[in-house]
Amino acid sequence: MNLYGRLLMLLLRWRRRAPVGLWDAVVTRFRVVPTDLDLMAHMNNGKYLTLMDLGRMDLMLRSGFWGTVRAQGWYPVVAGQTITYRRSLRLGQRFELHTRVLGFDDRWIFVEQTFRRGDVVHAHAVVRARFLKESGGSVEHDELFALVGDRPALDLPAWLVDWTESTKIPG
Repeated sequence: MNLYGRLLMLLLRWRRRAPVGLWDAVVTRFRVVPTDLDLMAHMNNGKYLTLMDLGRMDLMLRSGFWGTVRAQGWYPVVAGQTITYRRSLRLGQRFELHTRVLGFDDRWIFVEQTFRRGDVVHAHAVVRARFLKESGGSVEHDELFALVGDRPALDLPAWLVDWTESTKIPG
């Protein structure tokens, strides 16, 4: 099943799922289908990134955040991500994608996403993102927090600060 099929399923189901807060973790369930596989018969590394988009969408929809930012003419963009693969996912296996906001610095919002089967972690990722305005420019954190309310005390791990600094593209 391609991205659009899964996105349609997510959009049809999200209203029946329990609402969450923006700072809560969400669990999005999937099954490995034939179009997810690479030549070695396990889930292709690129499919993990595609499914991560759906996990973040699930969080934004269920928290009501998606409607709020879209009403402002804002949209999210991924600026960087790091993922570590630990175990393969194979055809037919069910798995869960756990998604939560990990924290933020003065520019970025960091989202943690973990692929699990039961208690077994198959892959772990962190996404660095921000919101842009359709009219041009970036959404500042103050503008974002004015819409969503209180800013929680979420401390970023030191390695993420280092990663962000080390992955800057010059120029």
